[in-house]
Amino acid sequence: MEWKLFADLAEIAGDRVVAVDAEPGDTVGDALDALLDAHPDLRDRVLEDGTVADHINVLRNGRSVRHDDGLDATLEAGDELALFPPVSGGLADR
Repeated sequence: MEWKLFADLAEIAGDRVVAVDAEPGDTVGDALDALLDAHPDLRDRVLEDGTVADHINVLRNGRSVRHDDGLDATLEAGDELALFPPVSGGLADR
């Protein structure tokens, strides 16, 4: 399974796409644990008090896992996983 990482998360992990040891039947949480085990520097950025920080978006197939079964959602073949930090900015009115 692969994670797509964005913004500073990709910088911390050293790549935008990171393969982890997770497969269909595992949970999103298992895949996240595998990511954080492989890239421990991400742990402080992603977790807060042992759970995913409110400002970190965990997506499965483009949809926040908060809308489904959360980290307990079961992975299926072909699932796309992504982590997004808060996004801000854009063009200011002039």
